Amino acid sequence: MSKSTAGEGLSSKSKAGPSQPPETSFKRKRGVFQKELQHMMYGFGDDPNPLPESVALMEDIVVEYITDLVHKAQDTGSNRGKLSVEDFLYLIRKDLPKRNRCKELLSMNEELKQARKAFETDEENLRKAFEADDDKLGSTE
Repeated sequence: MSKSTAGEGLSSKSKAGPSQPPETSFKRKRGVFQKELQHMMYGFGDDPNPLPESVALMEDIVVEYITDLVHKAQDTGSNRGKLSVEDFLYLIRKDLPKRNRCKELLSMNEELKQARKAFETDEENLRKAFEADDDKLGSTE
C-alpha cells in the first residue's frame, strides 16, 4: 500500500484540525460573535485586529461557558418547568463581580423599559394634542 492510499481510509473526523469544534448533537453557526469578541479582546489589551484563530478559540470558550450555564440553570429550574433570571443569579451567587454586573444590567434594562414606555405615552399624548388642534383649526376655517 502506498503512502497516498494509506491516508484515504481515514475518516473526516481524524483529518479535522484543532480548529474544528468537538462533535455535539447540534450544529452551531460559527463566527456569530466575532466582531464583539474582537472588540472585547482589544478592550482587555489584545491587538486591535487579533488573529482569527484567537477569536475562534475565544468564541468556542464563551459558547461552551454559556451553554453549560444554561444547562445548569435548566437543571435548577426544572421544578418550575421554565427558566428565570433568578436561576442564573443563583448560579453566579458566589461570583460577586458577575452577580453585581448582572444586577446592574438588569436594573438598567428596567430603567430603559420604563423610559421607552414613558416616551411612547408622551408621544401618544402629543399626537392626540396635535390631532385635537388640527380639528379645532379645521372647524374654524
